[in-house]
Amino acid sequence: MEKKKELTVSAIENGTVIDHIPADKVFQVVKILGLEKVSTPVYFGTNVESKKYGTKGFVKASDKYFAPEDVNKIALVAPTASIIEIKDFEVIRKQTVTIPERIENIVKCFNPNCVTNKEHDVPTKFTVIKDAEGNIKLHCHYCEKNTTQDKLEFI
Repeated sequence: MEKKKELTVSAIENGTVIDHIPADKVFQVVKILGLEKVSTPVYFGTNVESKKYGTKGFVKASDKYFAPEDVNKIALVAPTASIIEIKDFEVIRKQTVTIPERIENIVKCFNPNCVTNKEHDVPTKFTVIKDAEGNIKLHCHYCEKNTTQDKLEFI
């Protein structure tokens, strides 16, 4: 008897597939998108074999499409991810996430003394800095402190 070597996951009729997520970031992506609170099916996999990355993760969210600010959140956490939109079991759009140059009102400044943490009506604004190793830092427009990728707290 031949052993099965492929992972089979049900196709979704309508919704979004987020593929090529670093395996250790799948649960963070689910959390920042609020997918643990939706009433439609959500499938995910982690530590799935990948020819390109060794291992990867994915999320399939039925009847869910993401706004540009959600895609920016995904890009900050999983810069290798791709977004695939499905309608009637057909791919209608596919894109690789790109990290924007500026981030506004989706991440909190880690500096407790920043004006954005003291005044509720001041939106957060950051410039994205990427170093030679691909690590991301967010430079606050107001207090000029840098928030590292491991300290990101989404609003």
